[in-house]
Amino acid sequence: METKNANFGVIGISGRGAGMLRELMAVPGVNVIAVCDKYEDRARRGAEIVKEAQGTDAAVYLDYKELLARDDIDAVLCCTTWITHGCIAVDSMRAGKHVAFEVGGAASVEECWQMVRASEETGKFCMLLENCCYDRNEMAIYNMKRLGVFGEVVHLEGGYRHDLRHEICLGRENRHGRLYNFMNRNGELYPTHQLGPISKLIGINRGNRFLTLCSMASKSRGLNAWIKKNLGEDYDLADYPFNQGDVVTTMIKCAGGETIVLTHDCSSPRPYSRNYVVEGTNGVFKETSSGGEIYLDEFHEDGEEWKPFPPIREKYEHPLWRQYARDGIHAGGHGGMDYLVLSAFAEAAVNNLTSPIDVYDSAAWMAVTCLSEQSIAMGSMPVPVPDFTNGMWIDREPYRRGRYCLDEVCEDFFPEA
Repeated sequence: METKNANFGVIGISGRGAGMLRELMAVPGVNVIAVCDKYEDRARRGAEIVKEAQGTDAAVYLDYKELLARDDIDAVLCCTTWITHGCIAVDSMRAGKHVAFEVGGAASVEECWQMVRASEETGKFCMLLENCCYDRNEMAIYNMKRLGVFGEVVHLEGGYRHDLRHEICLGRENRHGRLYNFMNRNGELYPTHQLGPISKLIGINRGNRFLTLCSMASKSRGLNAWIKKNLGEDYDLADYPFNQGDVVTTMIKCAGGETIVLTHDCSSPRPYSRNYVVEGTNGVFKETSSGGEIYLDEFHEDGEEWKPFPPIREKYEHPLWRQYARDGIHAGGHGGMDYLVLSAFAEAAVNNLTSPIDVYDSAAWMAVTCLSEQSIAMGSMPVPVPDFTNGMWIDREPYRRGRYCLDEVCEDFFPEA
């Protein structure tokens, strides 16, 4: 595809936002002309980053609606707090811009419906930047599932298990919004990192959908213990009754019969893990700190032992990763998957195409947060998951094939991979 150019605005220049701004400008066809943050020092820093990378002067805004009022911006990247992603996405589409935004769960089901309606009514796409869909392991596993290596997939697990006690507890000092969510909410606050790849693996919104979910939360102790140890007994939040349970477990039942278990755990001392598990009739994959392990029926002759996944991954490498390995993948955040998800966003925005993660994906994945809050509040009762496609998951319009497609492995787009 011939490379075109388009003008982008970036809203939210926190630590994550600044990093994503740099990544975005490394993608061919991207021209950032405006940046915005409610904190002036961050907004000015965004302009400095643009100047360093592009050699151009970006307009600086403290009110995102002033940025959206410009008619020379084609698309918006939003990296603000979880509870502002939805409204900024809706305002961006209604201002005539395609929009992509950083991950985080929805505060309400209505927020998700507003995104769906805005995208349908304006024709602008709304893309959740779920970078883990483009991780090397996840893409190889998708390829293996397509080739029947796992047989029929029946159960999946995933989660976000990440020691973020320092980031949460110092949220006021660092101007980070995660703290206030842990103070006031109790649910699966960050579901999409593994739910995104899982959803694509089993065709959610395209022949399959989430039916019901139920969630359970443990007591909250980890943040208070960390504060007392590191900030002292006199710190004003030392005995604060945080609402968010240390470990939240969510179970989802799908129309296709599959079950999914998600785990959220950010208040415990532990190494990072997304806890990815794929169980099928022919074998199982499980994530480990060494790159994963796999067991298949065909391994019986070697005894009932797990085999390391990386050598097997090499055989089933997704062509997108083969291509980037051959070309030398852009050195960026999270091992390259940040660059890949932003490349997918930019390709769609620059060429005015549909995005590989669409508004129905974004809504279904994000809704898990507010639905899990409801389930926990009702004693872990099951709750129904809305069908944001309004029945079209049974027979959706064809997805767009291409290099960044997540609904098919489009090998014909990689002739040299």
